Amino acid sequence: MDIIMAVDFGDARTGLAVSDSAGMMAHGAGCIEGMGFKKTAAAVAEAAKKREVSLIVVGNPINMNGTEGPRAELCREFAEKLKEATGLPVTMWDERRTTVEAHNILSQHNYHGQKRKNTVDAVAASLILEGYLAFRKR
Repeated sequence: MDIIMAVDFGDARTGLAVSDSAGMMAHGAGCIEGMGFKKTAAAVAEAAKKREVSLIVVGNPINMNGTEGPRAELCREFAEKLKEATGLPVTMWDERRTTVEAHNILSQHNYHGQKRKNTVDAVAASLILEGYLAFRKR
């Protein structure tokens, strides 16, 4: 199996997570500080190349009622930019509640303040990837 990267795209920070080569486990791969749309896409593309990724999964922030808003459209545009920059397949994945879950996980492990701020997006990306990997196994 190949390595998959998940991306939790954000204005301030973009979280990354990667799978193991067996596609069984996801782990955080850090955050990219907000550099603007194009520079963030280039940084994610570079990280994907460095990690020899074969597929990128971008979190799709669907509203709780199932509709897509302006943020989902922005993430779709970001996914297209990644596809162009990497030449890799890029898919969208429902990321509802991943940031909330990431905050809960970090609270349970006593991550607060700046430590939490620097970690939450990578944890959210890991949750996105875990959901996608579970889907692929079914």
